[in-house]
Amino acid sequence: MNKVKNTSISYRKVITISVVFILIFSISVIAGNVKLNNVKIKFSNNHEITVLTSKKKISEILEENHIMLSSDETVIPSLEEEITNTNTIIITKEGNEPVKIAEVSQEELNNDIEDIAENYSNITEEIITVEEEIPFETITKDVSKGSDKINRVIQAGQNGIREVTYKVKYKDEKEIERIELSSKVIKEPVNKIVQIQTKITSRSGRRATSGSSLVYQQYAATVCRSYGWSETDIDCLISLWNKESGWNPYAYNASSGAYGIPQALPGSKMASKGSDYKTNYQTQINWGLGYISSRYGNPQNAWGHWLSTGWY
Repeated sequence: MNKVKNTSISYRKVITISVVFILIFSISVIAGNVKLNNVKIKFSNNHEITVLTSKKKISEILEENHIMLSSDETVIPSLEEEITNTNTIIITKEGNEPVKIAEVSQEELNNDIEDIAENYSNITEEIITVEEEIPFETITKDVSKGSDKINRVIQAGQNGIREVTYKVKYKDEKEIERIELSSKVIKEPVNKIVQIQTKITSRSGRRATSGSSLVYQQYAATVCRSYGWSETDIDCLISLWNKESGWNPYAYNASSGAYGIPQALPGSKMASKGSDYKTNYQTQINWGLGYISSRYGNPQNAWGHWLSTGWY
């Protein structure tokens, strides 16, 4: 009887040990199928810890490690996101979030490189050497005393020449940039010298003050430059109004009624620039240059018209 009882106890021990072994084995299998990660947690006070976890969601990792955020703290990645490949959670004060650098895929990078290459593929450069004119200057000499000549050219002007080397850049065969590399003067310009007699008698019998005509021309030259006109334009203006009035603000044409330095017809037109148009040379010149600009574009064109027709 005792032998049967002892055998029964032995069977129970074997079964119990087997069950325990199976449970241990099952737990080991389950644990072996769970991936554990080392996750670094950086706090807003610069303290860091590393935890071992199987969780993926940020909120679950923090909860598992009994970490709570204060009202002025934020977390990167956000609580609803999963941990990234960096295995790092950053807790920071609001307003002090670290700058997040945008990730660029290899495909996007390749596309950018192709775009850049395409933009530069149609750009070419060349070195060219050209000859350019150097404009001459006009020198005026007042010879009122002892001369009866009026505005006589005693030396014709000639433009000079310089040789210039440029680096020129083209895009789709259209020039987009020109940089001067060097230059040298091949031929010096020759200044134009004009002899002026400033003592002029008006058509009406009134005489301009000696030297006043030169003052009028100097004022007109200043206004011409404000229009962006060249020295050639100024020379043409001098010639034009020499023919029209001799630069006399009192010049009057009895047959037509034209008046003043620009010979406005009628003279009252100049009132648009000032009520003193009958006596003020500046008012007359301002009106005359405005008229030339609107009708001919510049004094060169006005002088050319006068030469072909005798009026402007």
